[in-house]
Amino acid sequence: MKISTKGRYGLKAVVDIAYAMQKRGEKCISIKSIAERQGISENYLEQIISPLKKARIVNSIRGANGGYYLAKSAEELTAGEVLRILEGPIVPVDCVIDGTNVCGQVDCDLCVMKASWHKITEKINEVIDSITIAELAQDFDKLSDLKQKGT
Repeated sequence: MKISTKGRYGLKAVVDIAYAMQKRGEKCISIKSIAERQGISENYLEQIISPLKKARIVNSIRGANGGYYLAKSAEELTAGEVLRILEGPIVPVDCVIDGTNVCGQVDCDLCVMKASWHKITEKINEVIDSITIAELAQDFDKLSDLKQKGT
């Protein structure tokens, strides 16, 4: 299982917004400033932000001082929630998605690996759902401090 650039960049963007709101007290963060800090193309970032806005992870304000802000608190928002919006189900193999029979077996329910794939899926989702955006923003803050100190 591999998280795509869409998922990685989307998570970075959400963390950047949370950090800017928490640490710098910004109310609205522009696509341009996120793109510059994170090294992401503005056009690509706009495509990534769109589904996050539809899912009400972020909201926007139009105008010269406009931009994006988190629609709910960073403490309530998880990495898993953001990744599933951008990536779809987080699964190691497609056969654990209900109603699929992608391995070609006549009876997928008799597959010796199916129960294991479900356990792996559950554990992956438990982990990503336990990581809040607030925690990631704090980690970002610590890394910024280290960078400034030259460590």
